[in-house]
Amino acid sequence: MNIGILSGKGGTGKTFLSTNLAHILGANYVDCDVEEPNGFIFLNPTGIKTFEVKVDYPVIDKSKCTMCGECVKVCQFNALAKVKNNILLFEKLCHACGACEVICKFNALSYKKRTMGVIEEGKHNNAICKRGVLNIGEPMAVSVIDQLLENLNDGVNIIDCAPGTSRNVVNSLDYVDAAILVTEPTEFGFHDLKLAAKLIRTFNKPLAVVINKYVEGEEKIHQYCTDENIPILGVIPYKREVAKIYSKGEMISDIDEYRDIFMNIANEVKAVFVWS
Repeated sequence: MNIGILSGKGGTGKTFLSTNLAHILGANYVDCDVEEPNGFIFLNPTGIKTFEVKVDYPVIDKSKCTMCGECVKVCQFNALAKVKNNILLFEKLCHACGACEVICKFNALSYKKRTMGVIEEGKHNNAICKRGVLNIGEPMAVSVIDQLLENLNDGVNIIDCAPGTSRNVVNSLDYVDAAILVTEPTEFGFHDLKLAAKLIRTFNKPLAVVINKYVEGEEKIHQYCTDENIPILGVIPYKREVAKIYSKGEMISDIDEYRDIFMNIANEVKAVFVWS
């Protein structure tokens, strides 16, 4: 079973929940926040292997190119531009759709591969830990995310998605069986929770919520979830101690008081979602 952990905004505790839940469940962990992956800091996997992620990009044979500009016209992503007597390529904008190669009547276009990021894989206890790392300066993360999620391991996979509701999140949702939204009792947290819940429902995925940084008396999210028939799996209290432990890269679920909280959340996950 693949469980996606999402958040409407950054900083709500998405990776905090993902890593501790994977630790408690003995589940595999997959970090899809490829622009800023930090789950490995806490799980500290060993025996890490690295695999390059490569994508296609067009190469122009100038001896065959007639400068007709048809390739520029057909490119929907502005990866090609005609400038005086030259066709410029902006390879990082290319989606490798192949349209330019198809439309060229002179066979002046072919494709090569370039590295845009890596996938790293190791082990935490007996579970597999994987993450994608996008190269600095790359504007599009989808290829890394797709390759990261295409061959998921058997068993339970906790998928730590990117924050927000961007295309990176949408791509990750294609691979999940159920989704957990991590939110916080702030106006920004509440606003973005509603956006993320709406997104998940367009995919017809089972949805539940965990409230992080919970302060007693802040019941707006509880009321919203009741009105929208969204189960709340648990709440994690807002305490300075939690922030101090987390800032050291330690697992909060290894401490008895908080282990009980995460055990309860894990049990609720099994109860709410179809478990196999």
